[in-house]
Amino acid sequence: MSPPIDFSLRRRTLLAGTAAAAAFSAVNRGGAAAQSSAAPAGPETSTVTLTVNGEPRELTVDNRTTLLDALREHLKLTGTKKGCDHGQCGACTCTVNGERINSCLSLAVMHDGDEVETIEGIGQPENLDPMQAAFVEHDGFQCGYCTPGQIQSARKVIEEIRAGIPSHVTGDLTAEIAITDAEIRERMSGNICRCGAYANILAAITQVAEESV
Repeated sequence: MSPPIDFSLRRRTLLAGTAAAAAFSAVNRGGAAAQSSAAPAGPETSTVTLTVNGEPRELTVDNRTTLLDALREHLKLTGTKKGCDHGQCGACTCTVNGERINSCLSLAVMHDGDEVETIEGIGQPENLDPMQAAFVEHDGFQCGYCTPGQIQSARKVIEEIRAGIPSHVTGDLTAEIAITDAEIRERMSGNICRCGAYANILAAITQVAEESV
């Protein structure tokens, strides 16, 4: 027969064990609650109707799909580029209802019924938009990755200046603003060119601005 085990339960040991058991139980309950709350509260997909480059398009997307991914992955319009995916580089610039936006920051489901224009909708190799032609003439690109967003922004910049809309929302919105190098640079500051072709981009925009007077 085995000798008796000398065992004594101390108060401190009992309290520590009880606390550990309670903590473990709370963690398990919290994990179950987290799993329950993670379940979708409604439909996970939506059907969206867009007018893209003048053509009605209907697509069903996950509610978390950005407009950029809807254009690239669902509609195969890959001219709009994914750069930083955080709204910092401007490579994904397109226009929605005539206003330029960073499409990586906007959900597709937010644009049901909207009119979207991408780089594919403003010109073709045999019939270039004036801004596209100016970028080619002035070598306004090197790798070309940011170029679609640059061109989309550049076209709207001239319209904004012509309309007298300040680059900062202050002052008289109807005031006439001169198209200066500084004004163009300020308005184009959200479009980053990692190759550093800024001087040529500025020359291209200036040429189109002068020709459109």
